[in-house]
Amino acid sequence: MLVRPQLGQNIGAAARAMLNFGFTDLRLVQPRDGWPNADAGPSAAGADAVIESARVYDSLGDAIADCHLTIGTAMTMRTHVCRVTSPAGAVAEMQALPSRSALVFGPERTGLTRDDLLACHALCTIPSNPDFGSLNLAQAVAVLGYAWVVGHAAPAASAMVNHDGPAAGAELAGLIAALEARLTETGWYNPAPGLAEASRRMLVNVFTRPGFTGAEVQFLRGVVRNLAGRPGGKPG
Repeated sequence: MLVRPQLGQNIGAAARAMLNFGFTDLRLVQPRDGWPNADAGPSAAGADAVIESARVYDSLGDAIADCHLTIGTAMTMRTHVCRVTSPAGAVAEMQALPSRSALVFGPERTGLTRDDLLACHALCTIPSNPDFGSLNLAQAVAVLGYAWVVGHAAPAASAMVNHDGPAAGAELAGLIAALEARLTETGWYNPAPGLAEASRRMLVNVFTRPGFTGAEVQFLRGVVRNLAGRPGGKPG
């Protein structure tokens, strides 16, 4: 997934890198110059199938709605608690799950924002020169693509017993929305400037990071419904 990509040429180059390593499902979130983009064709260098089947979304949440594991790519973030993994670690997690996963790449100039990364279960960083970490978008896609191919030849990653993988993005979003609605009703959010938004980001982070299963998300939805109408959140 490419979030707010800027240039058609870079989208085409990313598609070329994808097809080299067997990826074909390209999703674009708010491409700056719109889509389709004629500039993407030449740099795709024959990866026309990827370009022609690319889907466009209005938000990252919409793009990952059917994905059960979402891994963002960026430099290490210090603004919130997040799990950091390597390219090899990221693809090992993805390949261990039978459900759909997503690799998320940010805009060429700025990368993924803090809010983008809050929607991800983990953050993947590509080891590079600490004094010159300057991979372009297509190069970053190629690094993860290569890790994916190498991962297929590696021993299978260990799996958690009786764990069917993280819930789909849409299910998790529903839980968080229900929690936010309940907390708003009870006046839990501090009205001071900036504090309410900081609390909302913390809420999203706390419930995204663990990778709750679909059954666990449904259980928590039931907990929220049961607490409704009981200010203070204490069960009777």
